[in-house]
Amino acid sequence: MTSQARNAFNKNCEDVDRLLEIHTDITGNTPGRRWKVESLHKSAIVLLTAFWEAFCEDLAAEALTHLVDHAPKASVLPGPLQQLVAKELKAENHDLAIWQLAGDGWRTVLTSRLQRLQEERNRKLNTPKTPQIETLFSSAVGIKDVSKAWYWPGMTVERAKKKLDDFITLRGEIAHRGSAASSVNKDHVSDYYNHVKRLVDRTEKQVAGEISQSTGRTPWPEGE
Repeated sequence: MTSQARNAFNKNCEDVDRLLEIHTDITGNTPGRRWKVESLHKSAIVLLTAFWEAFCEDLAAEALTHLVDHAPKASVLPGPLQQLVAKELKAENHDLAIWQLAGDGWRTVLTSRLQRLQEERNRKLNTPKTPQIETLFSSAVGIKDVSKAWYWPGMTVERAKKKLDDFITLRGEIAHRGSAASSVNKDHVSDYYNHVKRLVDRTEKQVAGEISQSTGRTPWPEGE
């Protein structure tokens, strides 16, 4: 079970793999402190953050598409999503807005709504920390607290969230100031890389499980 979002993430990460290969080409594998390669580490941190953000946005879009294509009726959509759409339509200036949901109209409403949400996020330029990712999946697909799945042996949800947010703060220091408060080494890159890959796996499985409840169909099965 692999989503297109995850396939794209894996493909993007080939750039990070290449940076690590270049690091080895320059410095070798022997123990000791490395010099003049910190720019590679910084680049990897920035790329990983971008790839994580892209994965989450792609997965939310893919999940919503699955709901639109396979949910038999609007009433089986996740409750939070139904509530959000109803609230937004009620806020429109004309009394007939709610009739956009009649028949299969809800499918069109959800598709156009996702495009609008994506445009809003692009304008706000939010960083992909835990609160922003939770808001993304809640507002786009109706999945609340997607981070509740971010745990594995030796890692609690709270630690996983803090670790992600700390690394994204580091990325912000690099991107906006050109330097971090402390040096960035290969261990930082490896730790972040492994953490993000775990988050990708846990997030994909959580989203797949939740939307399959609405459609009765497992999303992105093997061979689809």
